[in-house]
Amino acid sequence: MLSVLAVTFPFFALVLCGYLATRGGLLPLAAIPGLNTFVLFFALPCMLFRFGARTPIAELLDPAAAGVYLACGLSLVAASIALTRRRLGWNDAAFGALATAFPNTGFMGVPLLVALLGPAAAGPVILTMLLDMVVTTAVCVGLSRLDGGAAPGTADAGRARAARAAFGRALRGMASNPMPWSIALGALASGLQIALPGPLDRTVALLADAAAPVALFAIGAVLARAGMAAHPHEALLPRDGLGAALAKLVAHPLLVWGAGHGATAAGLPLAAPAHTALVLAAALPAASNVSLLAERFGAHTGRIARIILLSTALAFLSFSAAVALLA
Repeated sequence: MLSVLAVTFPFFALVLCGYLATRGGLLPLAAIPGLNTFVLFFALPCMLFRFGARTPIAELLDPAAAGVYLACGLSLVAASIALTRRRLGWNDAAFGALATAFPNTGFMGVPLLVALLGPAAAGPVILTMLLDMVVTTAVCVGLSRLDGGAAPGTADAGRARAARAAFGRALRGMASNPMPWSIALGALASGLQIALPGPLDRTVALLADAAAPVALFAIGAVLARAGMAAHPHEALLPRDGLGAALAKLVAHPLLVWGAGHGATAAGLPLAAPAHTALVLAAALPAASNVSLLAERFGAHTGRIARIILLSTALAFLSFSAAVALLA
């Protein structure tokens, strides 16, 4: 366990540094968008491209791994919405479900799991990130619009139209996200065995090496900003968000663990290392970008920020325990 903590501690310590720097005023709130821009449009795409280019194409397009992970994620979304919709409404329930099912694979998971499991973990983890960005996010955004009103007698049709429109907006937003494109370019380079010219490769390497520390620091800054920006009318009870955070850290990896063993027993070709990577990806805390989506679509940002913050804080021990048990 101590050897696992020796690897995981620096990652969570950098998140804490970003959080404390923002809460203490050392990092101005106006600087956070600049950090996110650097990570999202420069450093992280370079890191994902390099991992994609170095990963066999079969590992990036593993149907067994994709099926197991996606089935578990959508099942968790359905269960979360079923338990919270009557109390919260479709909008808040859908984004709470997204926080429960979408791990922080981009900013935290890829570098952390590669450090723990080796380069072979990159393919399955990048695959989970693509599925969450493209499918899980679009489904939850579409469901969040089912609260939309419509004229008398056409409520169901109006809600369906609002959901379809939101689903399309989510897909368009994904298309403008550089991360899927960098993964696709990396996969293309892997499949065609293309290598970048030396000076360009070293530039990409410099940006890629900066991705993990800056991204982790930015996670802490975003979490601190979300807590500081919570509105008074978004008052929370002490227990709000705790159940979703525990579902993210416990129920999600257990679902993937059980489904993976079931798939293997049924004869699906899910390799043991890929299964381990999927389980540990599911054990990561909630993705910090869910709070940005929730704000954009008018959901309860305070509750989403609480889920992300609690899951990130608790993951230091829960994720380390999962690694000690599985890796």
